[in-house]
Amino acid sequence: MAESYPQLRASENFASLQQDLAGIETEIQMARRYYNGAARAQNNRVQTFPANLLSGAFGFSVLPYFELDDPADRNAPRVSFDDGAGS
Repeated sequence: MAESYPQLRASENFASLQQDLAGIETEIQMARRYYNGAARAQNNRVQTFPANLLSGAFGFSVLPYFELDDPADRNAPRVSFDDGAGS
């Protein structure tokens, strides 16, 4: 039992890391959605009457949406671990 404890502890650390990575990915996705929603609201305000009459005078303009140019960027990043052997 004592010999298997380090393996058990490493397994717990790895599971925790996986949860942390999934949480970060979720937060990034929520931030992108929030930004795109704010950009949509800004664009609607800038393009609709009567705000469009004043938006140009005060320097407000249409905001771009967050979009990825390369579809390969949608793939999850590859995470690798060194085995500690110094290879």
